[in-house]
Amino acid sequence: MRALFVSSWLPEAQTATGFEIANRAIARGFEDCGVELVPVGFRRPGAEPPEGLHVDLGPLAIENSSASRSQKVAWVLRALRQGLTVSSAKLRVMSDAALRHRLEAAGPVDAVILSSVQMPIAYRVLTQLAPTIFIAHNVEHLTARENAAHARSPVARRLYAREARLLERGETRLCREAAVVHTLAHDDARRLGLEGDPRSVTLSLATGRERRSAEDNREPAFDVAMIGTWSWAPNRVGIDWFLETVVPHLPADITVEIAGVFDGPPPAAPKQVRFRGRVPDATDFVRSGRVVAIATRGGTGVQLKTIETLEEGMPAVATPAALRGIGAVLPANVRMADDPAAFAHALASLVAAVRAGEVSRLDGGAFARRQREGLLAGLAAGLSRLAPEAGAGEWDGRERRRGGVAA
Repeated sequence: MRALFVSSWLPEAQTATGFEIANRAIARGFEDCGVELVPVGFRRPGAEPPEGLHVDLGPLAIENSSASRSQKVAWVLRALRQGLTVSSAKLRVMSDAALRHRLEAAGPVDAVILSSVQMPIAYRVLTQLAPTIFIAHNVEHLTARENAAHARSPVARRLYAREARLLERGETRLCREAAVVHTLAHDDARRLGLEGDPRSVTLSLATGRERRSAEDNREPAFDVAMIGTWSWAPNRVGIDWFLETVVPHLPADITVEIAGVFDGPPPAAPKQVRFRGRVPDATDFVRSGRVVAIATRGGTGVQLKTIETLEEGMPAVATPAALRGIGAVLPANVRMADDPAAFAHALASLVAAVRAGEVSRLDGGAFARRQREGLLAGLAAGLSRLAPEAGAGEWDGRERRRGGVAA
């Protein structure tokens, strides 16, 4: 089987976000299942295109963390004019006809894999080329509703509410038109109206990164590590909750280091908290702390930072939302807490136990293998459901064919 793999970004040598780590793992899973992938997407300005056959849609700057206020306003105005979500309006820089023309260079394909909603909402032609596999990393319209509920200004609240309405419409269409829909959490299939639908297959998620030895004699440089893309609104809700309600309960001698980029300057925090910005090696950063804090406060899908932490075997304190999709049995060095005081107490107790040598990093190999096996099994199940459609004919670069007849 040969398929287009469509995402906002082409793959890069160094992944910058959890979404890109998930994309890379899922793409490699498809390849391990025997699918020849042709990546399709834009490039960050200055980024090198990937090796091998791909469809490069050109450089495009769309990240909030590096955008000026005037650029953000321009994106909102474009979204209002085009009737699109802001995230999709950023990507809508060519016509459907122009995109179709660019994709002809890829040659015949059996399927189109749509990784997340942004590109197929921006370009409806993507669901008209061949049978589609839709990968719903999150239930985006529910995330937008949560963002609206947490918004700190009436304007932001209205914009997020608008995003939620458009995203729900787009997700409903994509789920209706797709031959297969993959979610990353069982609850997400239900939230998308796909419970009991044979086209719906939940994937386990693994990072695909090579794990480092559990034998690490370095002395931790600080107590609590946190990392994330804080310019993403759901992550920002979590970090604000942690700083405003958890940190005040922490003992003053516990040091916290936070890596990741904010949309603007980092929030105010006491001296025991240090902001590191973007770090060159996320795993190195996490391994430099005694305990990982994962303060997720909502959202859907699974948390990549949780997967990475468990694969590394790191001691951690996480909220119930951070552990969704992981299973009922937690590693012995992981604690769950939801109340701010309880979360702080769990962090302080776990830090003390690590300092005393009573708790340490574990071997996360079994967890990583189980996740990887679940990912491959889910992808294989989806491909088996796609096979009758894909085998009926293939896209020749110009039109969709079913059974050799143009549709």
